[in-house]
Amino acid sequence: MDFFDFHHHKKNIKYGIYNLEFERTALDFYYSAGIHPQDIESGSIENQINWLQSAITENCFAIGECGLDSLVSVNIKIQEDVFFRQIQLANEVKKPLIIHCVKKFYEVISFRKKSEQPMIIHGFNKKQNVADDLLKNNFYLSFGKAVLYHLSLQDTLKTVPLNKLFLETDNDDFDIKELYQKVSEIKKISIEQLQQQIIENLETIKNG
Repeated sequence: MDFFDFHHHKKNIKYGIYNLEFERTALDFYYSAGIHPQDIESGSIENQINWLQSAITENCFAIGECGLDSLVSVNIKIQEDVFFRQIQLANEVKKPLIIHCVKKFYEVISFRKKSEQPMIIHGFNKKQNVADDLLKNNFYLSFGKAVLYHLSLQDTLKTVPLNKLFLETDNDDFDIKELYQKVSEIKKISIEQLQQQIIENLETIKNG
């Protein structure tokens, strides 16, 4: 049984969405391409946008990861401008957005109305109230390794609708099957049902 890895950084995983890093060339399997907040270079934004446009091929599933991060040194106004341009690009090419967010969730929510495409928060590990507000604004949530041991996050996961859910390994070195097993237990469904639901969710966001 294959388990789809919604967001990862490992070229040996073909069944998932690989995070293509800035200035790398497109791959022959699903990937996402975006300008991460930490990679923004204020003097080279046009070059970065040009690279992103060139990286959007048939195998580019999503724009991202992109978003806002309060811990990086890039000015937040510049981050917001680059994030907005990526939202505009996603609208043009009709691809979902994989969102990186650190301590800027309500600012990210304020951008939701500007996007015509689905927006997925990757690596979600925040409190229930943040999850509730994101879900109210029609975000999807992708969960990673923290679900395996973070009890309050497991409680939050119980409240997330199955049709708003994705699972990922991100940069962590573990078998995503463990995550599917844990989530199927938490959601009280079979691992086969969970797997099928993830595929249905992929089809939904792919079609806008």
